[in-house]
Amino acid sequence: MTTAVLDLADLPQYAHLAGGAEPARPRHWRLLAFAGAALAMIGAAALAASLDGMPWSGADKAGAQRLALADTADLANLNVDDKAQIMAEGLDAQQQNAAIPVLGTDGEVAAEFRLLAAQPETYATAMRCLTQAVYYEAAVEPLQGRRGVAQVVLNRVRHPAYPNSVCGVVYQGSERRTGCQFSFTCDGSLLRQPMAGPWREAQEVARAALAGFVERSVGTATHYHADYVLPYWAYSLGKIGQLGRHIFYRFNGGSGSSRAFSARYAGLEQIPAMNTALLEARLAEVGDLLPPEQQFVPGLTVTPHVADRHAENDVGGRIDTTKEWRLTIPDPVQASARYRQAIGETTAPAPAASPASQLAGEQAPAAKVAVAAEAGVATPK
Repeated sequence: MTTAVLDLADLPQYAHLAGGAEPARPRHWRLLAFAGAALAMIGAAALAASLDGMPWSGADKAGAQRLALADTADLANLNVDDKAQIMAEGLDAQQQNAAIPVLGTDGEVAAEFRLLAAQPETYATAMRCLTQAVYYEAAVEPLQGRRGVAQVVLNRVRHPAYPNSVCGVVYQGSERRTGCQFSFTCDGSLLRQPMAGPWREAQEVARAALAGFVERSVGTATHYHADYVLPYWAYSLGKIGQLGRHIFYRFNGGSGSSRAFSARYAGLEQIPAMNTALLEARLAEVGDLLPPEQQFVPGLTVTPHVADRHAENDVGGRIDTTKEWRLTIPDPVQASARYRQAIGETTAPAPAASPASQLAGEQAPAAKVAVAAEAGVATPK
């Protein structure tokens, strides 16, 4: 039986493969602090192995496993939104990430997660939270990568170390200024209006996942991060592989086996209230929000949206009311020949005659007769 959960003994070897131990040394204090959680996980794995591996059927068994995992609360603090956890970024991170050995799924695959029988309100809320996670985390990723993100969320719902609802998992830590589990819930991304096409695609991925679809390629993954960052915990988990730009990880030992994913779904979904001012502050830090004095561009009376990617001097597609543009609609009476043809008219209707022209029209035959008589020309009867 494998009892090692987070095998810190292999860290020097991994650091060597990642390009030398030097980059990891400034972070060793974090790894040492993490060792306590690793030891607790070893005990948890031994306890899990002593259980029958079936979903919880009684309060005693549930309470025992929850108690054993109580000391592993720090696992929920592993994320990439907390920049203090990042060891490297950019090309350096990509090279070190590539050097970490791939352990694969080890044959472990998550069970189906079905939520179709839930109450409509619960299902709709879970759908929204899972769609948000897929969209904001992986909208530009390949389909398999988007499905992998959805699978990680549902895997966490099933794992005793995490909340047992979809929205609880997605919004875990969102009340913090930084350090949330899914960065989009606290970095201001939610203030950006989603694009219709990618949002619909994210909905399809979420709908399939809640209907029982399993992305087997990520197995029992509970973590992932983009390949252009290297969190210190990448060396402590089992690297499953990479889909698109995301690298997926699972717990080692018993806590990463499919038997450990035995938590019962709460059956209740709720999206927490968001602190808009805090989100705007995070966006402002990275320059995604314009300062107040630059809210209006000369000649443009529409405040640019935070998701607007027009160039600064491009006002195309937006009405500049300072130019006094007015929308005009052609008078149907003055429609073109094509329009008249479309409605069945072959000739244009004669314009309405004024009273003066009507009077002139009544006198016209007499005038014509007089002219013809003077010229000696017979007029038709």
